[in-house]
Amino acid sequence: MSDTVNSELIERAGKINRELSRVYPDAKCALLFSNPFQLLVATVLSARCTDKAVNKITPGLFNKYKTPDDIANAPIEQFEAEIKTLGMYKTKARNIQAMCRDLVNIHNSRVPDSMDALTALRGVGRKTANVVLGNAFGKNAGIVVDTHVERLSKRLGLAIANSAEKIEKELIRLIPQNEWTMFSHRLILHGRNRCFSRNPDCDHCEINSLCPSTKTTAELQA
Repeated sequence: MSDTVNSELIERAGKINRELSRVYPDAKCALLFSNPFQLLVATVLSARCTDKAVNKITPGLFNKYKTPDDIANAPIEQFEAEIKTLGMYKTKARNIQAMCRDLVNIHNSRVPDSMDALTALRGVGRKTANVVLGNAFGKNAGIVVDTHVERLSKRLGLAIANSAEKIEKELIRLIPQNEWTMFSHRLILHGRNRCFSRNPDCDHCEINSLCPSTKTTAELQA
């Protein structure tokens, strides 16, 4: 990719981000939480699951399990039963309990605020760490790449890679670091409201003039 193309792509990415910030001025993390520990657990629970489904169970869950110690010492069968409505609940229960034991034994039951320390926790990957750092600690360490961000970044011509980590590397070259967390929130909202996986609403899309994949209703129906 030439410097000229890079410059043009950065400029277009900036325009997309600014327009999305106008469309979604109140964009924020959709998961309910009141502290870093709750967000960490909720984010692990949200894997291959909707935020809405997670938000249905976390108020009661966090009322019972207030600290990492509470989950670390809970009978695993009991914890599994309390998150059973979510997909992959057995795997998630074991990962979260292992993660909580790491928090207790290594971090004095506190959630660390660095990428290296978070990803060293069992069951925590870069995506989860980015969510926690950006939304619980206000640190723009990276860009969260979920299914919406992956789909939109490709449709918008901002990324071409096929893995979340490679897509993130492409995006962080285009978006200013202080916007990384919010850019992800805006793309996620746009993916939910306009740029659907099937039959995206291109006719009413606020950034269709900046999108190389824009199609009319007739084209989509055809």
